[in-house]
Amino acid sequence: MLARAWGMGRSLAMYHGIPGRHRRMVRFYGQFLGPGDLALDVGAHVGSRVRAWRRIGARVVAVEPQPDCVRVLRLFFGRDPGVTVLPGAVGARSGRARIGVSRRTPTVSSMSADWIRTVSGDDGFSRVRWDHEVEVDVVTLDDLVETYGVPAFCKIDVEGFEVEVLTGLHTPLQALSFEYLPPAHDGALAALELVSRLGPYTYNYSPVETLRFASDRWLTAGELVRLLERHRPLGRSGDVYARLSAPAS
Repeated sequence: MLARAWGMGRSLAMYHGIPGRHRRMVRFYGQFLGPGDLALDVGAHVGSRVRAWRRIGARVVAVEPQPDCVRVLRLFFGRDPGVTVLPGAVGARSGRARIGVSRRTPTVSSMSADWIRTVSGDDGFSRVRWDHEVEVDVVTLDDLVETYGVPAFCKIDVEGFEVEVLTGLHTPLQALSFEYLPPAHDGALAALELVSRLGPYTYNYSPVETLRFASDRWLTAGELVRLLERHRPLGRSGDVYARLSAPAS
């Protein structure tokens, strides 16, 4: 119980308690979203993106597999008709699956046992313990598109489960993002390949919650890979952003 309380308190402080971060998020995501647009938050955690996107005026579907985080999302947004909180996960196919939960550090809870094994050997994760499992419902991005419509933006932050999430998408989205973690570099390249197959995308990279792009122009997939290779030795995470360079057909 104490580990759960500490973990959730840490997440709330990190994502809602840093002065100025909310305003920076609103400015940053304003380039992808406008009033009335639909946004998908896959791995919504405690809702920092949901909060910013609602400030912009976007409608939000927030998908989150961790029960404690779902409780927070419902507390914050349960009475907001512009937010749909969907308990569960997104994957390659619909059904049921288990998530490995780190109750003390819920930001790194993951649906991917392979990812957990990979990052467990990294110094940055030496104190992390995945000490609980929860079985959750799983839907695909295609399911969400069919139910709610095509989003203007989709954020995917699922701790190593990005390839499975993107495998379940066959509709090109106007813009999306997925997490990059240096110890799981190969997984990010596989996710990039899946995005590239969807349509003519250009890319950029934002390191470690800076809400700033590392490149002053949008890049090809090959240029993005070279940029990630330069950031990889720093050992810090970030997010890859993709946007269609031509309208979806």
